Amino acid sequence: MAALRAAKQALRREIKSRVAAVSDQEKLRQSRVVSQKLFRHPKYLSSQRVAVFLNMHDEVRTEDIIKDIFKRGKVCFIPRYFTKSSHMDMLRLQDMEDMNTLPLTSWDIRQPADEDTDREEALDTGGLDLILMPGLGFDKNGNRLGRGKGFYDTYLERCRTHPKGKPYTIALAFKEQLCAEVPVGEHDILIDEVLYEDE
Repeated sequence: MAALRAAKQALRREIKSRVAAVSDQEKLRQSRVVSQKLFRHPKYLSSQRVAVFLNMHDEVRTEDIIKDIFKRGKVCFIPRYFTKSSHMDMLRLQDMEDMNTLPLTSWDIRQPADEDTDREEALDTGGLDLILMPGLGFDKNGNRLGRGKGFYDTYLERCRTHPKGKPYTIALAFKEQLCAEVPVGEHDILIDEVLYEDE
């Protein structure tokens, strides 16, 4: 267990430095390529209820994706992380204006406030068809290296008990986040697919 934790920490440091070396312009360019791949993806096109992360600086930019979700008349859910635990909810976002009025967290990402209790939580209603996943590192087998808090692994476990079952999961990644092999433990859930710019 300790060896796995150490291997993950070493890989996190390596990927963070790789991504930090990528210019903002290049991050934006790759984000657009990944977004266009998503917009043609059959699972995205057929999904009605989609959860998507609001990106941090070292993640694929998701604003264009959120705009597209609304443009296509899909239902959009975004994460609310409870930082003192590994609990996360996926709460409904009404439109772009709604997103722009959300408070900023200490991680400099927008999310609904803790006292914002009126929003629909995806699993309380119709479940989710698709979750667009963030992460630090990925391999081509669907192994994901998160930030170590377990938010998504815990949430996907909750999805499994929903009548709709586990949603399809697609990770959005920069090329620099791809690894030959991500070290994983028994609680790490495989993702279905990683979208990135192919060489």
